[in-house]
Amino acid sequence: MRDEPGGAPPSLAERSLALGFAGLDAEAVFALREGTAWRHFPADRADRFVPLLGIPDLDAFLATDAARLPRVTMADSRRQGSAAVPEDAFARDDGRIEPARLHALFDDGATLVVSQFHEHHPPLAAFCRGLERAFLHAVQSNIYLTPGGIAGGAQGFRPHFDTHDVLVLQVSGRKRWRLWNGTPFEHPTRRTPWRNQAVPEGAPTEVEMGPGDALYVPRGVMHDATALGEEPSLHATIGFLEPSMAEALRMALDVAELEDPAFRAACPTWRLDDPEALAGLIGGLVPRLMEPEAVARLNAALLNHLADLRLTLPARGLMPAALDPTRPVRLAEAVHHHLLATPDGAAVLRAAGVEERLSPEEVGWLQAIDEGVAPAALGAEALAARLHRLGVLETAPEALPPDRHQGR
Repeated sequence: MRDEPGGAPPSLAERSLALGFAGLDAEAVFALREGTAWRHFPADRADRFVPLLGIPDLDAFLATDAARLPRVTMADSRRQGSAAVPEDAFARDDGRIEPARLHALFDDGATLVVSQFHEHHPPLAAFCRGLERAFLHAVQSNIYLTPGGIAGGAQGFRPHFDTHDVLVLQVSGRKRWRLWNGTPFEHPTRRTPWRNQAVPEGAPTEVEMGPGDALYVPRGVMHDATALGEEPSLHATIGFLEPSMAEALRMALDVAELEDPAFRAACPTWRLDDPEALAGLIGGLVPRLMEPEAVARLNAALLNHLADLRLTLPARGLMPAALDPTRPVRLAEAVHHHLLATPDGAAVLRAAGVEERLSPEEVGWLQAIDEGVAPAALGAEALAARLHRLGVLETAPEALPPDRHQGR
């Protein structure tokens, strides 16, 4: 992905895709996500992911009251039975982490796991939000720090599969990953029964990951990882939490029940022994889920669900800088937002935890603003000030200078 001289800088989504999937354009990334093959992305530079995360960031987090169960856990594959280290081995009864005991377990070879670290670390939050803007589903980050210098290499988890696609970003140290072809359970989801009973078949492919490497692993692919060398291995696992087709259909039915009387009609359970009668009723409902209005309602419901799940990340703080209406502005990149049209030509802007009704004229202004026209040129200063106060409008970045040719 390359910046165009004199054009707009890459968006947050473009920057996140370029950082995580080096060398692939957006369509190639989407094709990878829609397939079932894993892929290794060798580093173009060792410090590629250093801006996202470092061991000092984990030390700083562990010194706060946010370092509690179940966000902080530990794993050690040398344990009998489950690889999870018992919580009382490193945490107090109230869930707070006991640093001295955690450090002792880590020194002895256990892996430190910090879940959802993007909720506490702004660089990871921005990276995950960019991926969310690209894929329009939730994205999470879990952090794994495995000690080095352990005979045979330290390993947190035994061979397993995940129920969502993951992108592994090797920040520092080295790790050997083993991946097995085939999947023991096709298209697993979060509802898939998983008791660590799947056994990989055949010989694995080994991939040695160094600093700056990335590895994409689709859900269901069996894998494990072992730290190599004397240096601790730090990596972030980015989880892609797209809904399954079943989840989307359940949501579509929930929305249809509210909007379409046909879905609120009684189901004649007294005719369950008449397959043709029941099939006829269901068959008449399915096409209604495919009508444009129903698809639009499902689209809005999925976007609402994403916004409700994630942190707001508004484009303002307690004391925001004044907005210059003579400069181009844009809807804030880090805020999940979308417009819901209303029958009267108006719309509702849903963003930053609020719903703001816009008149038909304001909808036109917003579209022009999003195309780079300054609010003052449209007479839209009041609208811009209103959206700026809500934290959903920000000053657009300056165009790239003509002599800038830096690849992303």
